[in-house]
Amino acid sequence: MGVENIIADPELPRGVPVARLIDPGMVNAMGETVIAYVLDWHRHFYLYRRWQQEKTWKRRRQYLPSDRTVAILGLGELGATVAMRLKDMGFHVAGWSRRPKALDGVYCSMDLGDVLSRSDAVVCLLPLTPHTQGILDARALARIRKDGCVINLARGGHVVMPDLLAALDSGHLAHAYLDVFETEPLPADSPLWTHPGLTVTPHIAALSEPRTSVGKIAENVELVRRGELPRNLVDFDAGY
Repeated sequence: MGVENIIADPELPRGVPVARLIDPGMVNAMGETVIAYVLDWHRHFYLYRRWQQEKTWKRRRQYLPSDRTVAILGLGELGATVAMRLKDMGFHVAGWSRRPKALDGVYCSMDLGDVLSRSDAVVCLLPLTPHTQGILDARALARIRKDGCVINLARGGHVVMPDLLAALDSGHLAHAYLDVFETEPLPADSPLWTHPGLTVTPHIAALSEPRTSVGKIAENVELVRRGELPRNLVDFDAGY
């Protein structure tokens, strides 16, 4: 669904429309991953796994979903679906987008600082553009409520990694879940593999599923054959 590499390719013929694949299976899988990570942080399972290794019998306070606000950065097809699922689970949900959006029961804003300041967990589902590169830097991370978490399932370039590690090491953030990195595969000697404040996965938050994606591709092929524009065209000026 990310198109930054395609539209930056100098060999891409100008004027040729590009359509993104909106795969229902991928959208569903992304929702599952976000929910899994939010619950892992919300119920302190990341911490209990660490304590199991240390053979430590200790309990943390239990919170209600209504005690937490989860921010979704990016309210496109993925973000909007995830936001509604979290709302249905009882979490407060805030969403940030560069264009006005309205979702029932979700606090939507174009003010990033406002959204971050009211949030305990932040989920990044943004496209990577010059406007979003490094968007989660020290200033942004400091706005998240203490003991919160960051979940980045978009692109590695969204997070300023030294700033994230500093926020974790200082105790401001409780945990971070990273599925994407600026260099992939993540090098074996990267310190991110063993950092106690990180959960690392190999870009698997949502994979294209042939059983749900081929039909969508065929629909767009048929539109083009009829001389019509395909659905989900990329806005080259916006970068997504």
